[in-house]
Amino acid sequence: MVLFQNSIVKLDYNPATDILEIEYPDLHGYLLLEIKHNIDIIVDIIKSYDVKRLILDSTRTVISVSEEESREIAMYLAMGVMKTRVQKVARLESYNSTLEEAAQNNVRHIEESQLLPFLIKNFTCKADAVAWLTGSM
Repeated sequence: MVLFQNSIVKLDYNPATDILEIEYPDLHGYLLLEIKHNIDIIVDIIKSYDVKRLILDSTRTVISVSEEESREIAMYLAMGVMKTRVQKVARLESYNSTLEEAAQNNVRHIEESQLLPFLIKNFTCKADAVAWLTGSM
């Protein structure tokens, strides 16, 4: 069931598996403040539904900001998720290898700079991500 959707982000929740799927937003400089506002909405929804498992779908994300700005958004999202009871985050990798390399660097930076209270793992296939999140993998 779609819990929230606008031109920036879509949140699709499956209560049977307790998995919230988030389409990671396109990152453009003129949208950064609005993206942060949407992250605040995402965090509030995660808290309201007491979600424990997330899928961050980055497969089609477009990035036209600097590496620093991209990292800032990733950190903002991670800090928000840290304020929830999320236990596992599965990230679907970008189809663009250049963007994926930058995203991997952001994930490493977050893991090195923060003591994350949740597990995070990258996947190329949604079925594998769901299997890992639900413990059947």
